[in-house]
Amino acid sequence: MYGSHVGRACWTAVAVGAALLAAGCSSSDGDGAKPAAQQPKATDPYWVNPEGNAAKQVASYLDDGDDKNAELIRKIAAQPVGEWIGPDNPEDEAKGYTEAAAKADRDALLVLYNIPHRDCGQFSKGGAADGDAYRAWVDKVAKGIGDRRATVVLEPDAVLHLVDGCTPAEYHEERFDLLKGAIERLKKQPATKVYLDAGNAGWADPDSLPEPLARAGIGKADGFAVNVSNFQTTGASKDYGHKLSAKVGGKHFVIDTSRNGNGPYTEGDPKENWCNPPGRALGDVPTTKTGDPLVDAYLWVKRPGESDGDCKGGPKAGDWYPRYALELARNTK
Repeated sequence: MYGSHVGRACWTAVAVGAALLAAGCSSSDGDGAKPAAQQPKATDPYWVNPEGNAAKQVASYLDDGDDKNAELIRKIAAQPVGEWIGPDNPEDEAKGYTEAAAKADRDALLVLYNIPHRDCGQFSKGGAADGDAYRAWVDKVAKGIGDRRATVVLEPDAVLHLVDGCTPAEYHEERFDLLKGAIERLKKQPATKVYLDAGNAGWADPDSLPEPLARAGIGKADGFAVNVSNFQTTGASKDYGHKLSAKVGGKHFVIDTSRNGNGPYTEGDPKENWCNPPGRALGDVPTTKTGDPLVDAYLWVKRPGESDGDCKGGPKAGDWYPRYALELARNTK
């Protein structure tokens, strides 16, 4: 409904723990080639999950003798992507991901997307039952992270939906309190960085964001995230981030470049041009070498190949969508 200017998020439950740690970074397909190996730490310190959906798809294509499509999906499988922590076992998931990343001498990239009244009842509706449940969930995530290195992207759309009127007014004060509390709790972990979601370059009124971001605790975060699950170009996202940074104390930011290679989709219903849009491409690969002192990293926060929602023939939000994954890879230069 608000997708023409609001980044859309997704969540999918992933089983982690002993099995993931046992896999480490040794997962490989039948011919011994790894579907997913770690990127050079100097340019990309984030952990590549060898058991991610893209890696599994590579292995499946290879098993079927489909080398062409395997190589296309390997473009996704080779890069680190955000691990979206689910609602049921947050401590175990956070522990599993961060321990596996530490074993590979990399940093975990986590996304927290469980705020009450999430997504205003749209494709990714859900979230914690109430404020107390959310605080308990965040506390478990923090305990799961422990003293291991992690970067957390906090609550895509949560602030924007306060500004655009999507979230009812009676929930605003609680949400500000929950976001501020989440930042404070996560920052108690000695090696955790936190970036609060701050929309994208297509947002109609960026001047409306600094005050809500301040109320949500941006001052104690490491910075903010832009373009999460959206398609705005890296250049436009940099410009947007610089302008916003100047109004929130010079905070640094990260950019989700997962699917912005061809920029935003501008055809069809503008209210749904964010949802599985055709003709998109993978963007800049994840790296901390951005060449911009304010941009801490290009990240793939949205997991390329997972659906935005059951629109344009796609499955429900967060489900692996092979046809869309192949299109993203084919369109990538």
